[in-house]
This record gives sequence, structure tokens and C-alpha cells, in this order.
Amino acid sequence: MKYNEVYENWLGNKYFDDFTKAELINIKDDEKEIEDRFYKDLEFGTAGLRGIIAAGTNRMNIYTVRRATFGLARYILKNVENAAKRGVVIAHDNRHKSREFCLETAKTLAACDIKAYIFEDLRTTPELSFAVRSLNCAAGVVITASHNPSEYNGYKVYGEDGAQFMPKYADMITEEVNSVEDYNIIPEYTDEKSNLIEILTDKQDRDFIETIKNMTVRQDVIDEVGKDFKIIYTPLCGTGSRVVKAVLNEVGFENVEIVPEEEKPDPDFAGIEYPNPEEKKALNRGIELARKRGADLLIATDPDCDRVGVAVKDVNGDYKLLTGNQIGGLLVQYVIESRKEKGILKDNSAIIKSIVTSEFGADIARKNGVEVINVLTGFKFIGDKIKSFEEGVDKEYIFGYEESYGYLPGTHVRDKDGVSTSLLIAEMAAYYNKNGISLYEALQNTYKKYGYYIEENVSMTLKGKDGLEKIQRIINKFRYENTIEGLDIKEKLDFAKGVEEYPKANVLKYIFEDGDWLAIRPSGTEPKLKFYFAVSDCTEEKATEKLEKIKKVVLNIRESVK
Repeated sequence: MKYNEVYENWLGNKYFDDFTKAELINIKDDEKEIEDRFYKDLEFGTAGLRGIIAAGTNRMNIYTVRRATFGLARYILKNVENAAKRGVVIAHDNRHKSREFCLETAKTLAACDIKAYIFEDLRTTPELSFAVRSLNCAAGVVITASHNPSEYNGYKVYGEDGAQFMPKYADMITEEVNSVEDYNIIPEYTDEKSNLIEILTDKQDRDFIETIKNMTVRQDVIDEVGKDFKIIYTPLCGTGSRVVKAVLNEVGFENVEIVPEEEKPDPDFAGIEYPNPEEKKALNRGIELARKRGADLLIATDPDCDRVGVAVKDVNGDYKLLTGNQIGGLLVQYVIESRKEKGILKDNSAIIKSIVTSEFGADIARKNGVEVINVLTGFKFIGDKIKSFEEGVDKEYIFGYEESYGYLPGTHVRDKDGVSTSLLIAEMAAYYNKNGISLYEALQNTYKKYGYYIEENVSMTLKGKDGLEKIQRIINKFRYENTIEGLDIKEKLDFAKGVEEYPKANVLKYIFEDGDWLAIRPSGTEPKLKFYFAVSDCTEEKATEKLEKIKKVVLNIRESVK
């Protein structure tokens, strides 16, 4: 049906409640808004469903949540052994409607005779991944829009291995969801099904926390300096507050202070427009508090606590936000060197990173005899590699990460984990502090040893149907031109056409003669087109000069597309 026909169907269908219909009647004279809400269904991207909270097929609401859940239910009943009894575990963050969407998910599963586990209140995304495996569930769901603005919410789906579904299986779920053309066929929950919904006890929390506490490598360093090492932490009004502070305190970091305005869950994020630890503005309060306290380290996690940002003192005593690539490179080096020190770095050790992540950490790994494996963007691909290691591939996973502030130092979960990463970052910073240098100085020393690596991501937001069409026009402009005037291209990789063993994806990557590179891809979770620039050289000045040259050429081409 055309979008206006779908709109009229929602108005006339008895399945939809009066509140929803009243909202839709209010936009009856806004043709553009009706089109944007109904021209398509929300699609699974790199992290499942994500959209603005409102009525419509292209929005997050109780009906699109039920439809997605019914599709998931049909998928697991057909494809996962003993799925109904094993059940699905559901978590949610602090966003608007998150608890409501969580309960709708549980009720729809119960209506399909599938066991549903829910937490008593909000929980982090990594704990959801942990719970899927610890409870031996058939699948997991977390209601979150990660670091998106407050008007968004989302629905991330996890397989029985605790990782988000790989494209093949996500496509199968999508087929099941898309086959639900009439919402009236979704089974209706009744109180007789309430026995299929179980609220989890705090044992899950303790198991998760104890697992992470046991991941410290240099506990002796924490024992020595943890009492005085000053940490400011902000959960950005999200789910991380209780669990991150508990982990840090219980291993020995006693001097941890949470940014007071951002400690408690808030669906409006205390006025933070974009609660993303990549954004310096989101850390303004944390940096101000760090200045007042003279803190050694500022740690920030996003609302569902799977991403981590860091700010540290620079040589001038001010606080500098590290990039995801810088944090990743430092962590790779720390993990490798600490394992060497303990005599536990094996010959088959490997790190895993995404194709749009800098070579900074990768080159450190290679020069230390550790294999580097590249995967597509999306932590599901890292989780899938970990699974293959456990099922017979002769490699030992020691670390995985993406430039977008997502890291995983262990195999206890199969998604990026802001809790265990916060602990690892604090341990690393304490180690350097014990040795008389800051984390910023450690970064500069690493650059001097391995070369200067500079990266920059440039995103453009283009909302709605017209925006998506323009994003595709820009990608096509680059896709169908094999050269970029003024740049020495060694190799062009079009992942949409197929590259080696990688799944097909709408990503372009240009490798230049000197090893620098450019990548272009649309976001899987937001209406954005992303350009990734990565260069390296013997000095920071030379690297910066190269970066600016490439950016100027590429962004001029981007602006030429109408």
C-alpha cells in the first residue's frame, strides 16, 4: 500500500488505540510528516530497530515493538532448539517508553507461549548479552537507542550466543516481521500467560559484576594506587551508574565521584542534546568537575553503557577528550604488554577490529606478533569471530574494538561492554600513574614509538525519505568513479559488490599508495552518511597536512552532489 493508504488503515483499524489515532489525526494536514511516518517500516540496521518515538510504521511505538517481537518469536520457534522453554531475556534503558516497550515485548512473547525474563528495572546492554548466555536463552532483546537524542528509542535483538544476529539471520527475522501485514494476527496477551513472565533476581547482577572484577590484569597496581587515584565518572543519565561504580569500588578504586546532575536515569539526559561520549559537549559537566577535583581520569559511558569515552589531562593541565581510535590503540598496547609481563600472551593471540577503525592499534599488535583480523562495522561481526575461535579456529581472542568507542576486553559478553572497559581503562591509567606519567603522556610516547596516527570522522545528517535518497546519490557518485583527482589511490574496495570473505555491505574504502585510507558508509542506526579519514606519518605535522589534503578533495566532491 501507499503511505497514505497505510495512514488511513491505522486510523480505521480497531486494533490501534484511541490515543494513537488522536496523535495521527493531529498530523492529518501535514503530508510530509505522514509520508515520513508511513512510507516504510523500520528496518534492521547494524544494531536492529531504531527510530523516533511516535505513531506510524516508521516509528518506535508499542505496535512496531509487538510486530518485531512477533517476527522474532516466529523465527526462534522455527530455528532455535527448545526456544519456547529456554525463553528470551529482555532489558531496557532509561529512555521514554523503554519500560513500556520492554513489557510489550515480554507480553507478546508470552502470548506466543515463549518464556520471557525481564529485569526489575533498567540494565546495561552488556548485562543483557551476559544474561542471554548465563540463562541459556534462545534470544535476547534490549530496548535502547544507545547514544541517540532523547526522542529516539530502539530494539536490539541478540541470538543465543549473546551477540547481535548476523545479517543472514537478521534477514530471516526481517522476513518474518515483514510477513506481518495485519497487526490483528499478533497473538493477544492475557493474564493466563503471566506465569511465562519472570522477573530476574539480583543474582544476575552479582554474577555479572563478579565476572568483570576477575578480569583485572594488574590487581597489584590497583591495590597500590587505587585509594588515591581520582576518577570522575558520568553515566550520562543512563544505565551505567550503579554497576560501573560498583565494579570500580569493589576492585579497589575508592576515589570515584559521579557527576551529580548525570547520576540518576533521566529520559531527557539532563539537557544533553546528544548523550554520546564521543561528543565533547556531552562531557562538559564531567570535565568541569574533573577540573575542580584535579581528577586523574574522566570516564563517560553512553545511556545503555556499551560505549566509553575518556578525558585526561594534557601537558597544559587541561582535559582532552581522547578519540575512539586513541583509546583503542592504548588498550591494545596495554593488553599486549600486560599479558607479556604475566607470561600469558600466546603465539596464536589475535585482536579484532572493524574496517573503519584506525591502523594505530593494529600496527601495535602486528609489531608485537599479534594477529589482526578486520571485520565489517557492527560488533556482531566481532562476536561472530569470537564464536568461531571457540568452535575450533586456532586463535585466542584478547581484544576487540571499533573506532566508535566500543570495546570488549573479554569473552563474557558478545557485544561492546562499557562496564569491563571502564575497569580496564581505569587500571591502565592507574598503571601509568604509578609509573609517573598520565594517560595523555602515555599516548604521546606510543606515537613516538609507532608513528603518529590521525583520524577524523565527518558525518552529514539527512533526515526523511529525501535525505536517504541524497545519501545514496552521494555514495553512488563515489562508487561509479574509479579515481579521485588529486589522490593516489592504490586500491578501491566496494563491499556492496563483494570483497574477499566479507559479507556484502554498502561501504566503500579507498586505500592510498602510502597506506592511508578513506571509507564511506551510511549509518545503520541514524540518517547519516559517514566519511572516515585515517592517515599516519613520522610526525604529527606531516600527518595533519596529509589529512587536510584528503578531506578537502573528498568533501568538495560530496558538496557537488545535489
